[in-house]
Amino acid sequence: MKRDLLVLKNISFEYESDKEILSEINLSLKEGEIIGILGPSGIGKSSLLRLITGLEKPKTGEIFYNNETLCGEKIFVPPNKRGIGLVLQEKALFPHLNSLENVKFGLRGSKASKEAQAIKFLKLLKAEKFAKTYPNSLSGGEQQRVAIARALAPEPKTVLLDEPFSSLDTDLRRDLRNDTRDLFKETNTSSIIVTHELEEAKVFCDRIYKLENANIEEIF
Repeated sequence: MKRDLLVLKNISFEYESDKEILSEINLSLKEGEIIGILGPSGIGKSSLLRLITGLEKPKTGEIFYNNETLCGEKIFVPPNKRGIGLVLQEKALFPHLNSLENVKFGLRGSKASKEAQAIKFLKLLKAEKFAKTYPNSLSGGEQQRVAIARALAPEPKTVLLDEPFSSLDTDLRRDLRNDTRDLFKETNTSSIIVTHELEEAKVFCDRIYKLENANIEEIF
């Protein structure tokens, strides 16, 4: 049985003192597992991902990752030291860097090793043909392939996806979703995807949770 890689214990979060966004959330993610978080816009799904990556601090609770404490009463590991990838809906590629340079950004090692690693993941995402192309010349689907390649290139054990396919048309959405799931399973990468599409979650995820009224429950 695979171990729990990521564990959230009693996580609560609020932007304003009179409005709790998340209330005592308990959640676990196993090695190589993909789970989905469903719910309408503004319900706190993205906040949950931001807490896991360290972009926000919880009001109370603890986060454990790979047998280490990321967040607790007296512990807070900054985002750049957590080793967790994040892919946003907005793609967030650097406009002054071409696709290859975007994927190389943040990698460590020699120039040759970084280039080889970046090309490897562009190929895995079927994006090597526009390695030298800049983001403003890429379609939405192409940009998202590069963004996912960039998140996976450092080979994190976990990647968080925040509505990554929502801006794409139906065919592109299906193809990229399937390619991404296949790659996660091939590389044993754990993932949490935030979406408001139940059918997408059923295709992409091993387990599905619903976030509602600041609480979370498993529904599939």
